[in-house]
Amino acid sequence: MGLLDQLAGMLAGNTGAAGGSAALGGISPAMIQQVLAMLGGSGSGGAAGAGGGLGSLVAAFEQGGLGHVVQSWISNGANLPVTGAQLQQILGNGQIGQIAQALGLDHGTAAGGLAEVLPQIVNHLTPNGQVPAAGDLQASLSSLAKQLMPS
Repeated sequence: MGLLDQLAGMLAGNTGAAGGSAALGGISPAMIQQVLAMLGGSGSGGAAGAGGGLGSLVAAFEQGGLGHVVQSWISNGANLPVTGAQLQQILGNGQIGQIAQALGLDHGTAAGGLAEVLPQIVNHLTPNGQVPAAGDLQASLSSLAKQLMPS
């Protein structure tokens, strides 16, 4: 069973409390929703959320000198880790700040949670080792949201 399957299973078993207790390593369903919105390009501003979604995220990592990290998430091999500090450098304080504010977290906690869940979600959205076309990405994001989010 992969990490994403574990995450989905833990979320499914963790639907009782409003406000969601953490599912996997402190990752709440609300954090997953924020990441899915960011990757879908429906986030409100910031480097990765500004209309480009997953493609903009990849471009931001490449421009920030961490292209090899994001490519490891896309490829079929092992995912390289990323730190919250690296994400703040790549995404900027604005994007992290929006996620932190939406979740009621400080910047560091939001960045750390994002660093844990982002590689898993990007990996799941790119099963063939390629960033999907926009229409396919939206369908994958919708499917993933249904799988991970409690009804």
